[in-house]
Amino acid sequence: MVRIGPMASPVSSPDFTLTRRELMTAIGAAALCPVWPATGSAQGRTAVALQAKADRLALRPGGPETPVVSLAGGELRFKRGETLEVSFGNELAVGATLDCRGLDGVPAAQPLISRAPIVPGAKDTFQLPLRHAGTFLCEPCLLGDGSLQARPRALIVTGNSPVALDRDEIVLIEEWRLRADGTPVPPGSDPKDTTPIHTFNGKSSFELSAPANARLRLRFINGSQRSVLAVKLENIDTRVMAIDGQPAEPFPARNGALVLAPGSRTDVFVDAVGPAGTSFLILLHDGKQARPVGKLTVSGEPPLRPAPFPPAPPLPGNDLPAQLDLKAAARFDLALGAPADWVQPAEFKPSSAPAFQAKAGRPVVLALANRATVATVFHLHGHHFRLLDRLDDGWKPFWLDTLAIEPGQTQRVAFLAEYPGRYLIEQVATDWAAPRLLRWYSVQ
Repeated sequence: MVRIGPMASPVSSPDFTLTRRELMTAIGAAALCPVWPATGSAQGRTAVALQAKADRLALRPGGPETPVVSLAGGELRFKRGETLEVSFGNELAVGATLDCRGLDGVPAAQPLISRAPIVPGAKDTFQLPLRHAGTFLCEPCLLGDGSLQARPRALIVTGNSPVALDRDEIVLIEEWRLRADGTPVPPGSDPKDTTPIHTFNGKSSFELSAPANARLRLRFINGSQRSVLAVKLENIDTRVMAIDGQPAEPFPARNGALVLAPGSRTDVFVDAVGPAGTSFLILLHDGKQARPVGKLTVSGEPPLRPAPFPPAPPLPGNDLPAQLDLKAAARFDLALGAPADWVQPAEFKPSSAPAFQAKAGRPVVLALANRATVATVFHLHGHHFRLLDRLDDGWKPFWLDTLAIEPGQTQRVAFLAEYPGRYLIEQVATDWAAPRLLRWYSVQ
């Protein structure tokens, strides 16, 4: 049985050509691994101090540094089952919130619903139970004049079962729009007379070397606020292992290409094969053109083993439901791109009416109709969802928390309303000037 992954690009030619529509519709289908037995969980509480603060980043060689907002603090790498005691401080001149993308079932940490915006100079404390292992994202979200662009940070939660790996690397891709004088235009503002620039872990390229036959886990994250991006690793077997923080049955990325909606994450395994000096190009496609942005090189060190590892088994599962009873599901229609009922973060009120209310333990089906003239990205807080087949008689075998929807299309998604509480829903058009829009839903 041939499986096609949701992050696998439809690229067929070696020069990595893509139309915008191909880039948008490449979020297709993958196979989720079978449900594994529950694993033991790490116990204990860990104190984590984070601060939203003004920073500067060199985005252009020889040019002035660009003012940005960073999320300062120690390494964000923990074990499944831990509970984080988070202290979030705002050292900016405008209000800020902390959004932890992809963490299911933590209503007490929901920004704007449970956690009010933090005024300048203040702090907030809350708990984050880490229910699932995977790749997640933390970002300071600004309220105010939007004069600076905030940088997200990866949050890595490891499982409690060993995985055969030699390296584990984050590849955080960010997009910037700069004026000629080097000042940034933040998302939600008109990008006229700006140049798009991409960074990789804060640098202009991503260079990596490893001994022959080393196995690497690369956690690709689209930290762009508005753009769907594609990444291709040329001439190397690229095995998708997890999507949006949830394990997948391993499958090869088509032609080594991954397509990532804003905020989405894809974990892959690659093996450094070949003699010393062998290089594998990494290409980035922004919907208009592809360009080299880095490479993986086989180093001159002795090989780590006589031959590469055999194909990897699935990562340990996170105990998501194996089945959803669609016949018993509560069904709701949700229009995207329509301004009615959707508001920008600075205007959001927890007292507003919910988009829908679901009973705990019951499946939910959402019909997402994109009425905008451009592709729109939908993000569900609190739960991961399945993408349903067009005939609504089954689902694609993968889990997501983010979905890009073409203009004029309707997609249906389903999830189990497992965690009582109130959670945000987000939408944003794939247009740099488009505002981020919010509603909320409840599970009772």
